[in-house]
Amino acid sequence: MRTTVGIIGAGPSGLLLARLLHNAGIDSVVLESRDRSYVEQRQRAGILEQGTVDVLRAAGAGDRMDREGLRHDGIELRYARQRHRVDFPALTGGRSVMVYAQTEVCKDLIALQLKEGGPLLFEAEALAVEGADTDSPRVRFRHEGVEDVLECDYVVGCDGFWGVARQAIPAELTRIFERTYPFGWLGILADVPPSHDELVYAHHDRGFALLSMRSPSVSRLYLQVPEGTDAEAWSDDDIWAELERRFETADGWRLERGPITQKSVTPMRSHVHEPMRHGRLFLAGDAAHIVPPTGAKGLNLAVGDVVTFARALTHERQTGSAELLDAYSPTCLRRVWQAERFSYDMTTLLHRAPDATPFEDRLRLARLERLASSRAAETELAEAYTGFPF
Repeated sequence: MRTTVGIIGAGPSGLLLARLLHNAGIDSVVLESRDRSYVEQRQRAGILEQGTVDVLRAAGAGDRMDREGLRHDGIELRYARQRHRVDFPALTGGRSVMVYAQTEVCKDLIALQLKEGGPLLFEAEALAVEGADTDSPRVRFRHEGVEDVLECDYVVGCDGFWGVARQAIPAELTRIFERTYPFGWLGILADVPPSHDELVYAHHDRGFALLSMRSPSVSRLYLQVPEGTDAEAWSDDDIWAELERRFETADGWRLERGPITQKSVTPMRSHVHEPMRHGRLFLAGDAAHIVPPTGAKGLNLAVGDVVTFARALTHERQTGSAELLDAYSPTCLRRVWQAERFSYDMTTLLHRAPDATPFEDRLRLARLERLASSRAAETELAEAYTGFPF
C-alpha cells in the first residue's frame, strides 16, 4: 500500500489532518489501532478554542458543532466564596470558545473521511516507523491479523504518548521536558443540567474544583484529589458533598445533583518532546506534548500541529519549497511552550499543593484578586484561554 502521507492515529488530530489534506488534494491513509466504536466513545477534551472552531468550519466539519455545540463567552473564577466572571469577547475583540466534546468531533470527522476521504483503517495497529530519515519512510502495521507495509512520502504520528511514532526518533537527538503534579482530577459525568451556563473554576482551601458540561443535560465536574486516588473509593454522595463545599458562594448559589454515570481519575503532568520532527516523520498532539487539563489546551494544541503541517505540505506542493516543512518543529514548539506556560499558570493558580505554605496560599489569593481587579490581567487570561494563533 502506498500514499503521500501516512497518518498514525484516528483521534481528532489525525482525522482532521486527513480532512485538511483531502481538501488540498493530497492523499493520505489513516491507521487506527482501536475499533470505530472506541474512538467515537473515548471521553477526552471538550473545550474548543476560537481557532479550532474556525478550522473545523473551514474544513467542512462544523455543521453539527454549530447546531449542537455550546458557545461560551466567558468563565467564572471562584475564590473565598466570591464570584468573578471573565468576559472573553470584551477582552479579545470578539473571540470565544465552544463546548463540543472530542467524541463528537471524531464522529463528524470519521463520517466525512469514510464518505469523501482516503482509506481509514480501524483495528490497524502500527508496529513501527522505518526509514524516517530517508525519502521513503514506511509504517509496518497489522490489520485483520495480517502484517502489511504502508509506504509514504511523509509520516505523521498522531498516536499519543504511548504510540510508536516518537519511538522512531533516536534518543540521542531527543530532549524531554516534563513535570508531574502531586495531585489529579477526579472527574464525573452526571445526568443533570449544568448548574451554571459557563465553566466555573473554583479555588478552595480543600482543593480545586471545575464545573463543566457536555450538553444542556449532561454535566462534567472535577475535583482535585491526591495523586494515585482510586475513583471508586469516593461514593457518589461524598463527591457531591465535596463539590458543594468547593463551589460554595456568599450569594447562595446552588449546585444541582444528579445520577453519576461515569467517574475516573486523570493524572496531572506536563511533557514536551523536542524536536517534533525527524527526517520525514512529524509528531503531532500527545505524541509530542502533554499539558495538564486546567488550561483546556490539549486538543487545541494538536489541531495547531496538524494545521501547521497541512499548510507546510500544501506550500511545498504549490511552490516546490520545503521551507515551511523544515520549520515545522520550531513553529509548533513556540505555540506549545506558550500553552505549557498558560496551563502551568492556571494549575498553580487554582490548585493547592500538599506541601503548600501559608505564604503560597496568600500568593494564590493575591493572584486571583489581581485578575478580578485588573483589565490587563484579565485580558492576558482571556487571550490565552481563547487560543494562541496557529
